[in-house]
Amino acid sequence: MASKTPPVLGPRALGRATLDRQLLLRRDPEHRMTAAAAVDHLVGLQAQNVKPPYYALAARLHGFRPQELSELMESREVARLVTMRSTIHTHTARDCLTLRPFAQAGGPDRELRMFLKRLDGVDLDRLTAIGRELVEERPRPVGELRDALLAHWPDADPLALTTAVRCLLPLVQITPRGLWGRSGQVTLTTAEQWFGRPVEPVPRPDAIVRRYLAAFGPASVKDMQAWSGLTRLRDAFERLRPELLTFRDESGTELFDLPDAPRPDPETPAPPRFLPEFDNLLLSHADRSRLVPQEFRQRTWKGNQARCVFLVDGLLAGVWRLDASGTAASGTAASGTAASGTSAPGTSAPGTTAPGTTATLTVQSFGTLTRAQRTAVAEEGERLLAAMTSATAREVRFAEFTD
Repeated sequence: MASKTPPVLGPRALGRATLDRQLLLRRDPEHRMTAAAAVDHLVGLQAQNVKPPYYALAARLHGFRPQELSELMESREVARLVTMRSTIHTHTARDCLTLRPFAQAGGPDRELRMFLKRLDGVDLDRLTAIGRELVEERPRPVGELRDALLAHWPDADPLALTTAVRCLLPLVQITPRGLWGRSGQVTLTTAEQWFGRPVEPVPRPDAIVRRYLAAFGPASVKDMQAWSGLTRLRDAFERLRPELLTFRDESGTELFDLPDAPRPDPETPAPPRFLPEFDNLLLSHADRSRLVPQEFRQRTWKGNQARCVFLVDGLLAGVWRLDASGTAASGTAASGTAASGTSAPGTSAPGTTAPGTTATLTVQSFGTLTRAQRTAVAEEGERLLAAMTSATAREVRFAEFTD
């Protein structure tokens, strides 16, 4: 008996499904998801810079207030640490203790190999033990940790030493780093010390496959590998095949999905959404055509910095920036140095504003927007300004895109 040909899902159908699972297709005021539940469902939020997790939740949750995420961080229900692709994410406490072991081979181990030549004569087991002792004795700023490690290996490369410890240990960036409206240098301790319980055993890939599909599916094996940084995940998908649905995209790539996951009608309206830099929506598929038109793909980056982007009709449509008179838009570079001044067009998500200031959201579209689309974008921009700033005067401006 011939096997049944899997149904084909076009880019629009895939895009609507992913937007729905990413909480970007609708905001339900009657069944509002909490910030903690959203962080869990989304399997973490990209947090290379300090502010993007707040803007990521503002785009997704009805009535979100930045203080909600700050309170979760202060109560140690969520925290910032390196996981997927060796990048900083904001995760729930449970995921900090489980996903880090899962992501180890796909990120931290790979990054560590890049520094091994600069660690000649350094015993990694001893480095791990001393590093753990130092940051569990008390949380250490990066500079203090570096100096303490150099006392043991005075001839070693300082950056290689601190990077290796970050790769070898699950290190949390403790508060006030990451709190809304606050500042703080990168100060580190282990996840075990911060949460008061041990890192858990590495979870089976099958469980993470299900969570990935719930947040990013339908997806291929290569899509999940792009999200996680891991390879050799096909076996997990094959074990789950009897429990999953299979589809094909228009190029013939096999896609997997959870049977009960939402797959909305491709014509379902997709309202405009403003996303921060490094949002996982745009980083978690090998084939991003469901959300990013090919002609716009290179425009999501300026050098090695991701831009703040907005969506129209479910597709990448342009970039944005927020400026506040009388204040400095604040963010933190991936290296941990504080940024100052007004954010560059379409790059770092802004910080807080003081009452009495003017907040201006500048929108630069890649193509021509219809009158209805401009109106919808302006309304979404005004909602963003009201939710994320304390400015008494707010304005949404449209400008020509400049690379």
